[in-house]
Amino acid sequence: MQPQDHPRACWEDLLRIEEQLTEEERALQAALRRFAAGELAARVRELYRSETTPRELFLQFGGMGLLGATIQGWGCAGMNSVCAGLIGFELERVDSAFHTMVSSQSNLVMHAIHRFGSQAQKDRYLPRLAAGEAIGCFGLTEPDHGSDPSRLASTARPHGDGFVLSGRKTWISNAPIADLFVIWAKAGTPAMIRGFILERGMPGLSTAAITGKLGLRASATGDVVMDEVLVPPFQVLGDAAGMRGPLACINKARYGLCWGAMGAATAVWHEARGYVLQRRQFGRPLAANQLVQKKLADMQTEIALGLAAALQAGRLLDQGRLPAEAIAMLKRNACGKALDIARTARDMLGGNGMSDAYSVMRHMCNLEALNTYEGTSDVNALVLGHAQTGISAFSI
Repeated sequence: MQPQDHPRACWEDLLRIEEQLTEEERALQAALRRFAAGELAARVRELYRSETTPRELFLQFGGMGLLGATIQGWGCAGMNSVCAGLIGFELERVDSAFHTMVSSQSNLVMHAIHRFGSQAQKDRYLPRLAAGEAIGCFGLTEPDHGSDPSRLASTARPHGDGFVLSGRKTWISNAPIADLFVIWAKAGTPAMIRGFILERGMPGLSTAAITGKLGLRASATGDVVMDEVLVPPFQVLGDAAGMRGPLACINKARYGLCWGAMGAATAVWHEARGYVLQRRQFGRPLAANQLVQKKLADMQTEIALGLAAALQAGRLLDQGRLPAEAIAMLKRNACGKALDIARTARDMLGGNGMSDAYSVMRHMCNLEALNTYEGTSDVNALVLGHAQTGISAFSI
């Protein structure tokens, strides 16, 4: 059979990404899209306006197997990395805050416990986190240490068989509503970064919500304060020492953002396309203008290439062949390109793009946050520069 000279093009998927998904992956994506387009889309505007994060959403996420999705056992779904990426893509098509909730719980908290925790710690914490019955947060960033976590000021002082933990974490997703805290602090002589599991209600542990955010408003963010918190030996992540612990978790979250940012970009691309087809100026649709079509073509191109790269990354990740530098490259590209797409889409909607009757401005503000967290564009560029030259630009 001879190939067609001109196979029929699907403008939404010119590289036929969907055809490269397995049956299981397509079924998951379809279920996610129905859930997101129904339950989440119906609530997102009010949640964004009110800066509200309902705890019951975690129960829904857990019921669908979205929490700790790639972990085998403990009530987790045991999905592959592409499925995990599709979770980010579909959640962020509605709002990046939903993926932030899931990613913080899954890629940061649950992954830290699964990879570095003891059997007893996994048995105690992972089932409740997987079900969404408990909410977790990941405390690495501090007021004076964001892009340079190796210089953390939080300390863990030996006390008997355990530690006394003091310090402050900031810009921590899920913190105001969290039941469980994976906290990173310096311990020992010489000081080395160690991981600790704290539970709400421990004396000296408190949280405060950060309000007035202009992005990710439907995802709770806050400070975590530790004032001489006594941590028993059972709650020390014994297999995590040095930066390899937190960086392993961050790399997993960065991979998810390669898909998630493209989900947000897809949402604003489709909204901009629909708008310019309906909006008439000077006697014809805006879509009839060359500049408008060129902008749509740019969006289409970057999203197609971004998704093709994310799919390849997922396959390599499952084969154990995806280096951290590749994740840094794709995260940097996906978030930067998605933000450019959202800004262009806002411009295409004119004054209407400023209204939350449309999703473009909300996605644009969210993407400003995505472009910053899990490594800014510049920090990820330095990761790539180090890989190319063998010279680290992080130390001065």
